[in-house]
Amino acid sequence: MKSVLITGCSCGIGLCVAQGLKQAGYRVFASARQEKDVEMLKAQGFEALHLDLSSSVSINRAINAVFKKTNTLYGLIHNGAYGQVGALEDVSRQVLEAQFQTNVFGWHELSNLVLPKMKQHNEGRIIYLSSVLGFVAMPFRGAYNASKFAIEGLANTLRLELSNTQIQLSLIQPGPIESEFRANAYKAFSQHIDMENSDYQANYQKMIVRLQSKELADFTLGAEAVLKCCLHALSAKQAKIHYRVTFPTKLFAVLIRLLPTWLMDKALNKAGGGGER
Repeated sequence: MKSVLITGCSCGIGLCVAQGLKQAGYRVFASARQEKDVEMLKAQGFEALHLDLSSSVSINRAINAVFKKTNTLYGLIHNGAYGQVGALEDVSRQVLEAQFQTNVFGWHELSNLVLPKMKQHNEGRIIYLSSVLGFVAMPFRGAYNASKFAIEGLANTLRLELSNTQIQLSLIQPGPIESEFRANAYKAFSQHIDMENSDYQANYQKMIVRLQSKELADFTLGAEAVLKCCLHALSAKQAKIHYRVTFPTKLFAVLIRLLPTWLMDKALNKAGGGGER
């Protein structure tokens, strides 16, 4: 039974992937940031643990707990993250640092802690839940854009550096997926962005309507679409480097290669203003 550690399993993609991998026969270590979610995961039969990606102490405790239970960790799925929306002019250094603490630095530290074991056994899979916003930028998602661009850079570099091993890395790039992402993005926006004193009040009003809407964005898929990619990335003899999920991701991957930058900017400005993954 191959062991897999997944971050951000409280709901949405992380929970779906944890349930799907457990059903497929993997030994799943499911982690979450809040204790109530850890208890929920335990109640579902998972080997659950507390892991706060913004805390180095929490990350090290979680990894130590995993390696007390297993000497090998075949898979690491980086999923835990949040989206800080807001115009870059309104995002403070502290807010940007917090975005990177969870979405980038925590992932990097976690990878570095599991790599020695993977290299010792010369096998393993590391899967990064990136985003369509990991290769195209949209307005009012600057902090999140930057964090996902950074993840793509780290993953692509690490893949090159591990090319003489049997460890494989994959980037999954979802577009809109059914999850709590928009609700959590609205919470982060409300906490950290001073809308009343912003030059972008009109833009924010439109954005808030979309973030609070119960209607799904166009071309939204269920989290099972991401689960399918994770299963392939873990089990295929040769995993894909990129898994592009949803029509918008696939469309933008083509357009960014074909359109001149000024025209691509127009398309992205038209598409921007929401807050989907």
